Amino acid sequence: MSKSVTLVTCSVMPEPDPDQQLMLDLLEGSGLDVSLDAWDDESVDWSRFDLCVLRSTWNYHARPDSFIEWCEGAAGASRLKNSVDVVRWNIHKAYLLELESEGLPIVPTAILKRGDEHQLQAVCGERGWNDVVVKPCVSAGSANTRRFGIEQFDAGELFLRELASERDVMIQPFMKSVEAGGERAAIMLGGELTHAIEKAPRFHDDDESVSEAKEVTGIECEMLESALKCVPGDVLYARLDTMKGDNGELLISELEIIEPSLFLLQSDRAQRAFVRAIESALEF
Repeated sequence: MSKSVTLVTCSVMPEPDPDQQLMLDLLEGSGLDVSLDAWDDESVDWSRFDLCVLRSTWNYHARPDSFIEWCEGAAGASRLKNSVDVVRWNIHKAYLLELESEGLPIVPTAILKRGDEHQLQAVCGERGWNDVVVKPCVSAGSANTRRFGIEQFDAGELFLRELASERDVMIQPFMKSVEAGGERAAIMLGGELTHAIEKAPRFHDDDESVSEAKEVTGIECEMLESALKCVPGDVLYARLDTMKGDNGELLISELEIIEPSLFLLQSDRAQRAFVRAIESALEF
């Protein structure tokens, strides 16, 4: 009897997952019983799967507490990858400050707590920022992500106040290098660094634009390995997003280990590594 795997998605997708059908085809081709099931579909019996793999749960940021509760239930009924402990650690962008405390270079980040009194002008004045990105600390894709130049700080103040009334908020300086080359994302599957891609900057409701596969650099490899040492548990997949600072230094913008796009369409090597990673996870 073949083992069963579900790729976990959500009931209403905010955008299509370009890798979805490819992942299903790859796993079916390897002889696995594979399906696509939504975390927020209460009719699903998660105990019938040997492995639940978080993939396109891209609405979790709207109900983070419910999502964590679901992860706990799924982990109790089946095997969940990445694990609940990993999800808890990665779901709030304050993990970036932990990476920074361990000596890793990150995009400068200010975390503002929900309900506190905050003034965008004051925060930016203290740090010397005059062009910033404001977004929730629990977010996915480009939801509620806005850029404000210094001449737009009044509008930014209103946006920040609205967000902070309901959730923790983060502010980062806009990196000028993004306009020239965007972000890079290095992908790891089953411990293997398979490829990298370059992404254009993305804000609220923007479509994603990515390059063909690129070679992972030595510094990306070192940064990802160091970052994963901070994570409370092993990971089946990981994606390190980086961009260049004003002096050309490489900075971590995100460590994506909940439900990142893996850009499998861009890399045959990544497709093979994805199947091997799933098969390896099923052996435990």
